[in-house]
Amino acid sequence: MIKLKDSTTGGLLASTYLGYSLIFWLYPFIWLFILSFTDWKFIGVPSFNGVKNILAVMQNPLFWTSIYNVFKFLLYYLPIVLISSLLFAFGLQRIKYGKAFVALSFLLANVSSGVAYSIVFSKLFSETGPVNTFLMQWFGISVPWFTHPDVAMLSVALIITWKFVGYYGLIFYSGLITIPKDIYDAAELDRTSRAGKIWHVTLPMMNAQIVMVLVLALTVAFAIFTEPYLITGGGPLESTTTPMVVMYEAAFRQMQPSWAATMSIIVALFSFSLIWIVRRCLEKKIEVV
Repeated sequence: MIKLKDSTTGGLLASTYLGYSLIFWLYPFIWLFILSFTDWKFIGVPSFNGVKNILAVMQNPLFWTSIYNVFKFLLYYLPIVLISSLLFAFGLQRIKYGKAFVALSFLLANVSSGVAYSIVFSKLFSETGPVNTFLMQWFGISVPWFTHPDVAMLSVALIITWKFVGYYGLIFYSGLITIPKDIYDAAELDRTSRAGKIWHVTLPMMNAQIVMVLVLALTVAFAIFTEPYLITGGGPLESTTTPMVVMYEAAFRQMQPSWAATMSIIVALFSFSLIWIVRRCLEKKIEVV
């Protein structure tokens, strides 16, 4: 009787999550699949149109420009955020007092409102903002952070790095504190340099955390919307237009939600494929014997 009661309670608790998943995950996925093969403009009944949406997306040059911009963003973002997060993790490891306060201070950026900090950064990096004022006074230069096609995406990457450096840094920190000290002692006996310890001991032992951060960074790259939409509007010359911006414009400006649904599926395939490649190439099983 007790086992039956426990199983009933467990079933009820699980059914809550299953019901949530059916409503907020499974139903949208089914509706997304239906939209990608139909023509619908927010009203009426969707009409089947075969693969016309797929062909329309494939022939849309702006969509492919947005995909190219994602890879350009990753070219800037990955090295900046990985190095910054690793430095944060190493620095946090050396702090003796107030470690929790420092970690939470950096983590606040991750939960900040995207609209709020986008407005703040747009003022900071404007042509007459404090950053350019400082650069002009001390170095005699002024950087067109958001107005030049070659610099705008770098500026967006710096903003996204500010948002996630604390989050990724804590993931790296969790890997650092689990590395056995005996391995470093053995490397010390072999007279391994400090750089050698990092390259041959620390980074290989943090493989799981590095792969996790890479997966999260790739996911973020394909989902950027708020920063380029509010700060640059996708410009200049479409240099910061992302897939999410293109989908938004297609759905709510051009009144083509079916196109947006099709784009989302194609973007998801790009994202999943890239993540699969990264995991297949970099993910290793590390065992301490």
